[in-house]
Amino acid sequence: MASIYDFTVKDTQGNDVALSDYKGKVLLIVNTATECGFTPQYEGLEELYKEFKDQPFEILDFPCNQFLNQAPGSNEEIANFCKIKFGTEFTTFGKIDVNGENEDPLYTFLKDAQPQGIADAGTAAFLAKLEEVTDVYRGNNIKWNFTKFLVDKEGKVVARYEPNIEPKRFVKKIQELL
Repeated sequence: MASIYDFTVKDTQGNDVALSDYKGKVLLIVNTATECGFTPQYEGLEELYKEFKDQPFEILDFPCNQFLNQAPGSNEEIANFCKIKFGTEFTTFGKIDVNGENEDPLYTFLKDAQPQGIADAGTAAFLAKLEEVTDVYRGNNIKWNFTKFLVDKEGKVVARYEPNIEPKRFVKKIQELL
């Protein structure tokens, strides 16, 4: 069986980055977009990063333009937007697809490891609206921008949080893993 550490991703310049570089750290992996209703979550993500960055914790940001073209800029434009608008210091990687035939293998792995996200009543209503429009969002597919995966220090995917679950809602889980 594959491990999270078996994957290589691209940075904003198109260079390979081995996820094995993150061994021994708790990871929060997020698909993001700069023009999404959930974009203000960058603030919460940065708060988490500032709180835990001196411990073995990293946030890995993967912009995705699959949901209504809400991440239209270049990799560099997206990274600069996040730094300027939200003061992000965590790593932004190159844009990827999280569903479909061009889906990044990392996301295939993440979705197989955690097929369903932690949700609440607001999530259920949001997903019901999406499913009225298309069946793309059924099954273990990523439903929207700002789906978050929490990975423990051994590389095990321990949780998936749906887009409307704010980062502050799983601080205790991160503390447990650290």
